[in-house]
Amino acid sequence: MNIVFKKDTWQEIYHSLRSNKLRTFLTMIGVAWGMFLYVSLLGAAKGMENGFDKLFSGFATNSIFLWAQNTNIPYAGFAKGRQMELDRNDIEMLTTRIPEIDYISPQSSKGSFGTPGELMSRTGKNGTYGLNGDSPIGNKISEKKLIFGRYLNDADLALNKNVIVIGEEIYKNFFDHKKNENPIGQSINVRGTFFNVIGVFSVKRASPMENAQTAYIPLTTYMKMFNDGDKVDVFSIVSKPDADVAIVETKVKDVLKQKYNVSPEDTNAFGSFNLGKEFKKLTGFLDGMQLLTIIVGTLTILAGVIAISNILLITVKERTKEIGIRRAIGAKPAEVRNQILLESVVITLTSGILGFIFGILLLMVLDMITKNQEDIPFYNPTVDYGNVFAAMTIMVTLGLIVGMIPAQRAVKIKPIEALRSE
Repeated sequence: MNIVFKKDTWQEIYHSLRSNKLRTFLTMIGVAWGMFLYVSLLGAAKGMENGFDKLFSGFATNSIFLWAQNTNIPYAGFAKGRQMELDRNDIEMLTTRIPEIDYISPQSSKGSFGTPGELMSRTGKNGTYGLNGDSPIGNKISEKKLIFGRYLNDADLALNKNVIVIGEEIYKNFFDHKKNENPIGQSINVRGTFFNVIGVFSVKRASPMENAQTAYIPLTTYMKMFNDGDKVDVFSIVSKPDADVAIVETKVKDVLKQKYNVSPEDTNAFGSFNLGKEFKKLTGFLDGMQLLTIIVGTLTILAGVIAISNILLITVKERTKEIGIRRAIGAKPAEVRNQILLESVVITLTSGILGFIFGILLLMVLDMITKNQEDIPFYNPTVDYGNVFAAMTIMVTLGLIVGMIPAQRAVKIKPIEALRSE
C-alpha cells in the first residue's frame, strides 16, 4: 500500500478530519471511552485481585478450621446434646484415612470466640489478653509478621518450655515501645508462671482467630498448664493443593462421627469454617469481574467503531464531487477505497491510544490513593499489555471491516454522476 507513504494521503486525511472537527471528536469519544473502560476496569479488577492476595498472604487459603460442639440427634444409645471433644490422637487417624490432607495443626485458646482471656502481668502492669497454645506448624497456616525475635519451634514443644510470643499491643503495655525496648529474654507472668518472651508479632487486620492482643505458647505447655490431657479446641486442617477442600471437610467430619458414635445426619456435632471454599468463591468473583470487564469494554469499543463507519458514510456523501474528480483524472478504485479505509484506521487507532493513556493515568491515580491503605483490599492495579495489544488489534480490525462499507460506496461512485451532483 504505497498510499500510506504518500504525503498527499495524510494531507487529505488531515483536512478531511479538520473540516469536521466536532463530528470527528464526538465519534472518537465512543472508541476512546470503550478503550478507557477496558483498561481502567481490567486494571481495577487486577488491583482487587492483588489486594486480596496481599490480604491473604501468609495464610494457607486451602485450609479448614474445625471445632467440637454438641450433638443434636440421639444415636447409638447416646442422648442428644452430648458434648464432643477433639483429641490430638485424632490427627494421625485423620491424616491416615484421608490422603487429601496435607497437615493438621491443633490449637487451644483462651480469650477467643467469647471465652475470657488470661491475666498477664509484668513490673506492676497487668492486662487480660488472649492466650493460645500452638505448635510451629501453626505458623504455616497463619504466618505471623515478627517485629522481634522468632516464633515457636519444635524444641519449645518437645520440652514443654515456658516461652511466649506476644502481640504488639501486649508489648506496648509491658515494654517501652517508644524507645523500641527489646523484650527478648524478658519475662511475663501468666497465671502465676513466668514465661520468657521469644518474639513479638504485629497484625495488619484483626480477626476472631488472631489479633495484636493475643499471645502464643507451646501447645504442650498450654495443655499442662490447664490440665487438658490431649484435648484441643481447634484443628486447622490444610488440604493438598489439588484436593477439593469441600470434600476434605465432609470426609473429616464423617471420620470423626464414626469414631465418636455420632449420627451421620448430625450437622451440629462438629463446627467448621472452610477458608478454602470461601477463598474459591472470592477468586471466582474476581474472575467474573475480569470477564465482565472484557465484555463491556469490547461491546463499547464495537459501538464506537460502528459510529466511525456511520460518520465515514456521511463524509463519502459530502465528498462525492471530490471523489468523482479524482476518478475522472485517473484515480484507481483501489486508491479511493484505501483512502477511506486509512481514515477509518487512523480515527480508530488514535481514539484507542487516547483511551489507553487516560485509563493508565486513572490507574496511576488509584494506585497513589490506595498505596498505603492497609484496610482497602486494593493494591498495584496493573494491566496485561498483551490483553491491551489484543484489544487494539481487534479494534483496528473492526475499524477496517466497518470501513469497507463507506469505502465500497466511494468506489461505486461514477465520475459522470459525481460531477453532475450539487
